[in-house]
Amino acid sequence: MPNTFRAVWALTLCLGAPYAAAQEAHHHHADMQAGQAAAPPPAFVASTAKPFAALMDDAMAVMDDGMRRAAMNGASEHDFLTMMMPHHQGAVDMAKAVLLYTADPEIRNLALGIIAEQQNEIKVMQAWLLRHPTH
Repeated sequence: MPNTFRAVWALTLCLGAPYAAAQEAHHHHADMQAGQAAAPPPAFVASTAKPFAALMDDAMAVMDDGMRRAAMNGASEHDFLTMMMPHHQGAVDMAKAVLLYTADPEIRNLALGIIAEQQNEIKVMQAWLLRHPTH
């Protein structure tokens, strides 16, 4: 495969996947609003009672559900923040999961940093929404 073709193919994959994911999320959000929502998954619990892969699946399910159930009102700022909060919480949950299963100091440090930063950003988003109730 020529290098130019490979570059175009790779770029198409990189750009197409987020678009497809956004379309899928939009359709699921529309389904939720139409009353076709499934029951939410149980809350995420980081525990060694489950294997790491199952914890990651749980975290993704809770994050995905939270993003789909985000209360959208059409204001870009509001909608962005209401969808980003469960996304950030998903990162926190995944970081908590990896802390249970890794002894690698670099990964542990990274996970602890993710938890601290994402929790801080969630607070910033919540505060903005409280200050801008009409958005």
